[in-house]
Amino acid sequence: MSADAVPIGIVVEIQLEFLQRRDHTGLDVQFETMPGRFSPYAQQSVRQALDRVVEAAGLNPDSWTIRVRLPYPGVTLYGESLSAMTALNIVALAKNDPVDEETIMTGTVMADGHVGTVGGVPLKIVAAHKRHFRIVLIPEEFDVADGDWETPFLMDVRPVSSISKAYLALTNRPLRTVHAGQSLTAALIP
Repeated sequence: MSADAVPIGIVVEIQLEFLQRRDHTGLDVQFETMPGRFSPYAQQSVRQALDRVVEAAGLNPDSWTIRVRLPYPGVTLYGESLSAMTALNIVALAKNDPVDEETIMTGTVMADGHVGTVGGVPLKIVAAHKRHFRIVLIPEEFDVADGDWETPFLMDVRPVSSISKAYLALTNRPLRTVHAGQSLTAALIP
């Protein structure tokens, strides 16, 4: 909400630090509480999305430490809209795949690997346009409460159905790498 209590969309930047440890004692995700904070629900959503993306990528995170930081003093981030983008970026860090800095995403990660619906998509698209992002990835399925909306001039809004398609759009690389002895169909997520 704006100062006038009008719904607005925002784009936030979060900072991710990826560390590969020598031990294999399990995934360690740390949400820093300064300068900004993540609500318990936002933390849970990111962890759940990360588990799902890591599984879909066929990776073993038992030696990863992830630090997530919100660089806005006194701000608490609520909701689950950041979970897909955060999880996909963490996996890109793990795989050393570069992420297109002109692309942004909103959405959740469902248990079956689909990008889940979030609310306020039209407001988020406008916010991304104001911040000069060229491409916005959104869930293929829309929240009916969002109603009709128009794509801003010269902006590419791409509905994505799955995390594998979202990862490809963000990195131009497949989410799951096929190794010798694996079948290609086993490496794809619908």
